[in-house]
Amino acid sequence: MSRNSHPNTGSGSRTARTVEFGRTYVVRPRGKHQATIVWLHGLGDNGSSSSQLLESLPLANIKWICPTAPTRPVTLLGGFPCTAWFDAGELSEDGSNDWEALDASAAHIANLLSTEPADVKVGIGGFSMGAAMALYSATCYTLGRYGNGNPYPVNLRAIIGLSGWLPGARSLRNKIQSSHDAGRRAASLPILLCHGMSDDVVNYRHGEKSAHSLNSAGFRNLTFKSYDG
Repeated sequence: MSRNSHPNTGSGSRTARTVEFGRTYVVRPRGKHQATIVWLHGLGDNGSSSSQLLESLPLANIKWICPTAPTRPVTLLGGFPCTAWFDAGELSEDGSNDWEALDASAAHIANLLSTEPADVKVGIGGFSMGAAMALYSATCYTLGRYGNGNPYPVNLRAIIGLSGWLPGARSLRNKIQSSHDAGRRAASLPILLCHGMSDDVVNYRHGEKSAHSLNSAGFRNLTFKSYDG
């Protein structure tokens, strides 16, 4: 099942780049459908490998939607094109952020969840760059809008980030504290972050720092688990 994106025509975009998202893979629930989670792969990967891994988990009530990111030149790789949710010069919150692509990917992900039944809880999870994308989506949900100002349409109930980081960490606290609704949503959104202490791709301290930034911005329902190795 493949879905193509629409051009990003957000008001904040000066150059409306059209990006083609790759194929989306769906793992159907084997039991009663209670939750749907969009799972986001890491840099250079695809939705197929995510779906094969998730299929093997003993979680019968979850439907997994595994999209594939667009292929784009990645600064970190010297401009080499590969699947990436956004362009990145480094895999940490210290890098400059590709806001237009972050918004386009967040909108594509929200769109995948927008047709789920009302009684099904929806969430977003991901690994590495996919985890960064999940956390960016969490901030859009909390603020009620994408970075370009367009309204965020989905009521997220859970976020999972494995070995990731938080794009836009520096300005998040001020944005959330300026809105009562954002503060309420932040406080009630469950987030699980996991990071290996010897991670040599996304350094452990970036995961730790992201958890701290989220916490101080008001995301109180947050669990940070560290793992040896």
